[in-house]
Amino acid sequence: MKPSLKIKICGFTRVEDALEACALGVDLLGFNFVPGSSRYLSPYTARAIFDELPPFVDKVGIFAGEEVNMVNDLFTFLDLDALQLHGDEDMGYCRKIKAPFIKAVRVGGPRDLEGLEDFGACAYLLDARVAGELGGTGAVFNWDHAVDACRKHRIFIAGGLSPDNVGRAVRKLSPYGIDAASGVESSPGIKDSVLMERFVREARCASMGNGGGCRNVAC
Repeated sequence: MKPSLKIKICGFTRVEDALEACALGVDLLGFNFVPGSSRYLSPYTARAIFDELPPFVDKVGIFAGEEVNMVNDLFTFLDLDALQLHGDEDMGYCRKIKAPFIKAVRVGGPRDLEGLEDFGACAYLLDARVAGELGGTGAVFNWDHAVDACRKHRIFIAGGLSPDNVGRAVRKLSPYGIDAASGVESSPGIKDSVLMERFVREARCASMGNGGGCRNVAC
């Protein structure tokens, strides 16, 4: 049986948005702990949000090259389910991580996807390569570069996904999962419930083989 598509939404800063995502059936919620990010969340604010969440949703902490001991400590302190390493972490850094992690890879061409398995991640998140930016730009990369990786690895497709294009991405790539941030927001860190609902619906319908998209909630 084909595994169910994993839906991940990142950049939550408000408990009401996180709870809405849970109600819609989002599988993984991403929380950004990268200083300077427009979606940055302090660990103590995150703890307050986590206290309100149901147990079935996975909480992913997003980091970008912070000191490795601090990252490991926050994984434990926040009772996270996984980490997302979204910086330029090398294999030596990744080997020191004492938690399940998703390694983000910025894709500008096929060579960026060589040797993914060397990182030892539980999954990989493919984002668009934009000069001077780590992610969350809304830019889309060439999905043709990801076809082979999606066959070989657990791949989350990210980079500019929205309700308008997520179905096409799922049908083209059949990835392990998909990820959105800016594509379901009204402003950075503020989620739009209508966009989240459409995103989840279009992704689920595409994964079930509905090639024309979904007009109704019930697929």
